[in-house]
Amino acid sequence: MAHQERPNILLIMTDQMRGDCMGIAGHPDVKTPYLDHLASLGAWFPHAYTAVPSCIAARCGLMTGLSQDHHGRVGYRDMVDWDYPLTLPGELSAAGYDTACVGKMHVHPLRRRLGFHRLELHDGYLHAYHNPRLPYEEHQSVADDYFYWLKSNLGINRDVTDTGLETNSWVARPWPYEERYHPTNWVTDRAIDFFRTRDRSQPFFLMASYVRPHPPFDAPACFFDLYRDRDLQGPYIGDFADAERLRQKGRLVDGDTGPADAESLRLARIGYYACISHVDNQIGRILYALHDYGLSQNTVILFCSDHGELLGDHYTYRKIRPYQGSIRIPMLIYGAGISGEQEQLVELRDVLPTCLALAGVQARGPVDGLSMLSDNHRTFLHGEHSGGDIGNQFIVTRTDKFCWFTHDGREQYFRLDRDPHELHDCIAEEDCQERIVQLRALLCAQLLGREEEYTDGSRLIAGRPGKAVLSRPLPR
Repeated sequence: MAHQERPNILLIMTDQMRGDCMGIAGHPDVKTPYLDHLASLGAWFPHAYTAVPSCIAARCGLMTGLSQDHHGRVGYRDMVDWDYPLTLPGELSAAGYDTACVGKMHVHPLRRRLGFHRLELHDGYLHAYHNPRLPYEEHQSVADDYFYWLKSNLGINRDVTDTGLETNSWVARPWPYEERYHPTNWVTDRAIDFFRTRDRSQPFFLMASYVRPHPPFDAPACFFDLYRDRDLQGPYIGDFADAERLRQKGRLVDGDTGPADAESLRLARIGYYACISHVDNQIGRILYALHDYGLSQNTVILFCSDHGELLGDHYTYRKIRPYQGSIRIPMLIYGAGISGEQEQLVELRDVLPTCLALAGVQARGPVDGLSMLSDNHRTFLHGEHSGGDIGNQFIVTRTDKFCWFTHDGREQYFRLDRDPHELHDCIAEEDCQERIVQLRALLCAQLLGREEEYTDGSRLIAGRPGKAVLSRPLPR
């Protein structure tokens, strides 16, 4: 296929955005007009998931097209080298695409491009990369283009932390500076400028990667105003929710339960929704720029997030846990010739083969993902996350989900077709036992041979030490 006949590909990615937080998904409160516009004209995937619900591991699946037991990232750990022979930008660069990323990568070393021709980096505030003992070139104030730009414009002492918000906190307040200095606007500005500077003899692959709605919840005040006076729907509280853990941790501003105080929880929801509407607004700017540059008719747009946000569901917060707020993500494709609500089960590893299919090329090595342009016939997805007493494994299908907590062996079973918000744990119900046995055996088969020794092939073994990065990823 000649270069000029191949579509441009725009991958727009957010961080920590729930799969239900769009108008098209039926959310009663969140306003996302531009995402809803794309979904109404394109394809929306309500059964889209992340296999490892935290930033680094989720993005590794997207970039490599591999499952977690093959790329080896099964939890959160900074400062581990990214050394993969096959990546999404590398394959598209080799196929003749002009490739660029603006925004979040979250790789190590920070400036590793993974095959992108150009990189304008903003990873959000990463504590590990603000250590004063780091080499100069690895400190975020130097390696991160947005931070460098912000300090150049507002002064060396200015930072995103001027809001007084922690980067995993439920505390929220509006952005204190002009909107144009916000990192969400910066990503949009740099993405639009790419349309000016790109190589017009080649199709392009642009990844516009936003940090929000990941905390800090610091959108400009006008987006907070959208939600301040609304009667917002509260979180979903299942019959298994741990009220005692909430009592113990509900005053920690970065705790994994969220706030115990109802008004603080409401303010957190306002801040989270404000960040989503802010990102949506900036996506609108990109859509208008595509039109102005004459690119709308030959650009395919994919939209996704790396994982969700529990947002108080079941007295939990942030991500990691295997509940829908954490593992279900938004996934849209516009301009690829498919439309409507798609029933297939999809995951971030599917982005790579989908983009290569759009480009008309084959991966130059093995991948686990499947193109989303046609029904992949996937019947289940294995997911997991290491992490102390909330480390977990899960099997999810379009209709149900089995969860196993690796620390203490606790199990849960949800009928998602009847109970999409996981209000009732069916693990003890007699008429579910045959299905639970099937899913437990399926999880054992997925874990067999793993170095953590979570199974001997016939049963799950609790109490085994977990690890964030496998030293021996399973061979393909």
